Amino acid sequence: MLFLYIHGFNSSPLSFKAQCFSQFITKKHRDDRCYIPSLSAFPVVAIRQLSTFIEQHLEQSVEYSKIALIGSSLGGFYATFLSQKYDLPAVLINPAVSPHKLLINYLAKNKNYYTEQKYELSYEHVKQLEALIVKQPTFPEKLMVLLQKGDDVLDYHLAEREYARSHLLVEAGGNHSFENFSRHCDTIYTFLSKNCV
Repeated sequence: MLFLYIHGFNSSPLSFKAQCFSQFITKKHRDDRCYIPSLSAFPVVAIRQLSTFIEQHLEQSVEYSKIALIGSSLGGFYATFLSQKYDLPAVLINPAVSPHKLLINYLAKNKNYYTEQKYELSYEHVKQLEALIVKQPTFPEKLMVLLQKGDDVLDYHLAEREYARSHLLVEAGGNHSFENFSRHCDTIYTFLSKNCV
């Protein structure tokens, strides 16, 4: 089984959660694989990267016949879109619900502190995000959403309402990076494995 981990805004494959889950797979499920691509800061390019990978995998893969998604923050938003497009199970960690509204505050020169890449966001990029909104997920049962009420970046209530028909795990406290994430690796693995066709 292949797990596609989708990192968030200004993040990278080196993020704690990405590495934590990758190491979990390496140590406990050696027959499986975790792939963590480095995504473009620009939405249309990032979605193209992810879609191309998924389509190539579904068409050509023999070794890993099943694929599942894990997305954090903006990656959770992308994972929602991709889950519905390709009928794949996904786990969303403190997902962004309306990132096109949030990123208006970042319309300027930005820097990814993991990669040190510099880039500039524009209104065009905000429109690209808005075009990816899934208004009513067709397969809500294939989504598990992990939220922490102490999220200091996103209002967890928005995701709680948006994904009310999905599997919700809401914890008190915590923060946007999702404290004690490693405790949930088994739960994530089990949910995705059971929902992968």
